Amino acid sequence: MHYGITDLATFVLGTIFIVLVPGPNSMYVMTVASRQGIAAGYRGACGIFLGDLILMVLAATGVASLFKANPALFVVLKYAGAAYLVYLGLNLVRAGIRRWRGAAQAAPETPATPPPEAARPFQVALLISLLNPKAILFYVSFFIQFVSPGYAHPALSFLILGTIVQICSAVYLSALIFGGSYLAETFRRRRLAAGATGGIGGLFIGFGLKLADAGVG
Repeated sequence: MHYGITDLATFVLGTIFIVLVPGPNSMYVMTVASRQGIAAGYRGACGIFLGDLILMVLAATGVASLFKANPALFVVLKYAGAAYLVYLGLNLVRAGIRRWRGAAQAAPETPATPPPEAARPFQVALLISLLNPKAILFYVSFFIQFVSPGYAHPALSFLILGTIVQICSAVYLSALIFGGSYLAETFRRRRLAAGATGGIGGLFIGFGLKLADAGVG
């Protein structure tokens, strides 16, 4: 055990696996990068980083354990997060439809009208992160298990684990940002871009419906 961390190798492997599982956080950042460019993608990623940091601090201070003691509070958060994901998905589907119609009626260079939240990727990504019950469960149920309760400096343990999570997240989101930007350049003047926007919107709706239907335990 080093610095109060009980099993660092298992934590790193588990974190990589969890980060690589597709979810609304990563899908949103990739969508922003494909629609608005690399800089906007990183603004969205910064919102994810801040949201994760807030959840880490809550887990480290024990505040997030309130969800275990108050299941009704978790249910409220779960449905709020699901509703927000469906809202984002519907906006993306509408944007895809408008872009598809515009491709048929106007020149290829005509810019598509972005959804309302497109101008604030940082705030939207932050809200998605904070309303993501899976992220909360990660920090409450997985994250804190690797800190020894008898260690004299638990803040150092949480700092090391949190840094590992943020590094894994940054590498993965960077790959999605550059990948999304590359795909956007490839399909910028084609109807396929409109179809991709609508398809991603459908995924967000699916995420929301699946989240609303998921159990609390």
